[in-house]
Amino acid sequence: MSWWWSVLGGVLLIEGLMPLLFTKAWRNTFENMLQLRDGQIRFIGFVSMLFGALMIWLNR
Repeated sequence: MSWWWSVLGGVLLIEGLMPLLFTKAWRNTFENMLQLRDGQIRFIGFVSMLFGALMIWLNR
Protein backbone atom coordinates (compact mmCIF):
# COMPACT_ATOMS: atom_id res chain seq x y z
CA MET A 1 0.00 0.00 0.00
CA SER A 2 2.95 2.36 0.48
CA TRP A 3 3.54 2.40 -3.31
CA TRP A 4 0.06 3.93 -3.63
CA TRP A 5 1.07 6.88 -1.46
CA SER A 6 4.24 7.30 -3.51
CA VAL A 7 2.24 7.38 -6.74
CA LEU A 8 -0.27 9.84 -5.29
CA GLY A 9 2.57 12.03 -4.01
CA GLY A 10 4.19 12.01 -7.45
CA VAL A 11 0.94 13.04 -9.12
CA LEU A 12 0.46 15.89 -6.65
CA LEU A 13 4.05 16.99 -7.15
CA ILE A 14 3.66 17.17 -10.93
CA GLU A 15 0.23 18.81 -10.67
CA GLY A 16 1.61 21.43 -8.30
CA LEU A 17 4.53 22.32 -10.56
CA MET A 18 2.29 23.67 -13.31
CA PRO A 19 0.62 26.50 -11.36
CA LEU A 20 3.88 27.20 -9.52
CA LEU A 21 6.10 27.57 -12.59
CA PHE A 22 3.65 28.48 -15.36
CA THR A 23 0.96 30.47 -13.57
CA LYS A 24 -0.31 32.47 -16.55
CA ALA A 25 -0.41 29.48 -18.92
CA TRP A 26 -2.11 27.38 -16.23
CA ARG A 27 -4.78 30.05 -15.71
CA ASN A 28 -5.34 30.42 -19.47
CA THR A 29 -5.72 26.68 -19.84
CA PHE A 30 -8.45 26.55 -17.21
CA GLU A 31 -10.20 29.57 -18.68
CA ASN A 32 -10.23 27.79 -22.05
CA MET A 33 -11.52 24.59 -20.44
CA LEU A 34 -14.51 26.50 -19.10
CA GLN A 35 -15.54 27.06 -22.72
CA LEU A 36 -15.69 23.31 -23.47
CA ARG A 37 -18.93 21.36 -23.45
CA ASP A 38 -19.46 18.64 -20.84
CA GLY A 39 -19.05 15.89 -23.42
CA GLN A 40 -15.68 17.26 -24.51
CA ILE A 41 -14.43 17.37 -20.91
CA ARG A 42 -15.65 13.81 -20.32
CA PHE A 43 -13.83 12.65 -23.47
CA ILE A 44 -10.58 14.28 -22.26
CA GLY A 45 -11.00 12.54 -18.89
CA PHE A 46 -11.72 9.21 -20.58
CA VAL A 47 -8.66 9.44 -22.82
CA SER A 48 -6.52 10.43 -19.82
CA MET A 49 -7.75 7.40 -17.89
CA LEU A 50 -7.03 5.08 -20.82
CA PHE A 51 -3.55 6.53 -21.26
CA GLY A 52 -2.84 6.17 -17.52
CA ALA A 53 -4.09 2.58 -17.49
CA LEU A 54 -1.95 1.78 -20.54
CA MET A 55 1.11 3.30 -18.85
CA ILE A 56 0.51 1.22 -15.71
CA TRP A 57 -0.06 -1.94 -17.75
CA LEU A 58 3.09 -1.43 -19.83
CA ASN A 59 5.15 -0.72 -16.70
CA ARG A 60 4.20 -4.02 -14.98
